[in-house]
Amino acid sequence: MRISVPSIPLQSTRPPAAHVSAQEAVERVANFLRPGNVGILTGAGVSVDSGIRAYRGSDGRYMNPNYKPLFYHQLVEDSPAGVAFRQRYWLRSYLGYPAIRTTLPNTTHFGLAALQHAGIAPRIITQNVDGLHHRSLGLSPRQRTDKILELHGSLHLVHCKHGHVVDRDLFQNWLSAANPQWKAFLDETERTGNKPRTNPDGDVAIEHLGTAYDSFIVPQCPSCMLEDRINSVHKPDVIFFGESIPNAIKTRSFEIVEETSRLLIIGTTLATYSAFRLLKHAVELHKPVLVLNVGPSRADTVEEIERIDIASGLIIRDVVRAVLGSSASLDPTIAHMLESGVVKPPVDDTLVQQAADPR
Repeated sequence: MRISVPSIPLQSTRPPAAHVSAQEAVERVANFLRPGNVGILTGAGVSVDSGIRAYRGSDGRYMNPNYKPLFYHQLVEDSPAGVAFRQRYWLRSYLGYPAIRTTLPNTTHFGLAALQHAGIAPRIITQNVDGLHHRSLGLSPRQRTDKILELHGSLHLVHCKHGHVVDRDLFQNWLSAANPQWKAFLDETERTGNKPRTNPDGDVAIEHLGTAYDSFIVPQCPSCMLEDRINSVHKPDVIFFGESIPNAIKTRSFEIVEETSRLLIIGTTLATYSAFRLLKHAVELHKPVLVLNVGPSRADTVEEIERIDIASGLIIRDVVRAVLGSSASLDPTIAHMLESGVVKPPVDDTLVQQAADPR
């Protein structure tokens, strides 16, 4: 079986999306939204202002040239190699999850939440697994809501191979109890602020530590033990490379495109086909599509759509005010949303912080 990491075409028959002024971008996006009943599809670029790195830079290439994602079959395989893959994944995820857990929604999350509250954009489909769209609506990232469809799942739940589901915070505690030396290391990074580089999926880069993963213990599932089974195969509720999206999620994503009148795509290169096919579906249905993204994307190959090259965080509040008019200030919920949101983009991606190896 050969599975490759999705990439985007860096050449297109269309010229790149033109850089426009913030004022022009506000007018164009507001005009697109005004008719209402807009479906929104978001990607990693939406969470950058919250401090979560996007996978790709402005040229469309992976920002971490050494990026080697774990594939689904590697994570779940029943073999010594599978055990090693799970040790590697869960150690890196254990160190990275606290940063995801404490991350706050940014101005784009709250701007889109305001559009949802006003009924302009009733549904959001997100490729992100960070739960920040939920938080901008005042929901727990573990809550299910028909307002947000998580196309690729969520980091905030974990399930074993026999289907027992636990809250990620509880699973994090299990990992801490099983690995006290790494709990001490994590506490030290929190105390000093000398934290490893965190990726959008909660994984961290720790190659510079020269760390061996074979001492990390992935705990047994307590529910399986009660059923007289020994099982330490756990997986976050996230779609891995090489794993199929559940049919119910796939079907619902198509239904949202069909139910809405137009599609706004924000902060994604659409490299994964699960997202790109939603754009294609909207085009096949002759629905207007606007892509708001920095740099090249797979959308550049589609003639029928409109594109704007600008970061959503630079314009989203003004877009919402332009669309909603006086209600943007008179509705207390919307007014609060438009005053909320962090703007804390990650530090220079080329900087790798050093830390002591706790082995």
